Amino acid sequence: MDPSALNSPELERFLTEEKERAMVNEMVAKLTSACWDKCITSTPGSKLSSSESSCLSNCARSYMDMSLIIMKRFQSMN
Repeated sequence: MDPSALNSPELERFLTEEKERAMVNEMVAKLTSACWDKCITSTPGSKLSSSESSCLSNCARSYMDMSLIIMKRFQSMN
């Protein structure tokens, strides 16, 4: 393999995209786990109750809002 290929812009872009994809997947997994534990207090049936559904929506929205605030804070530090 050509050593210059290891420093190519295409490889750097690919690695950046893969890191971002991994971060999104990790965030979704954390959101799912945290909100499920908070909102689903009994064994779920075939459908979520309206209160469970509402709780999950609010929890996910709050989680995403907080993640956005944290990302903006980190960006302002650079």
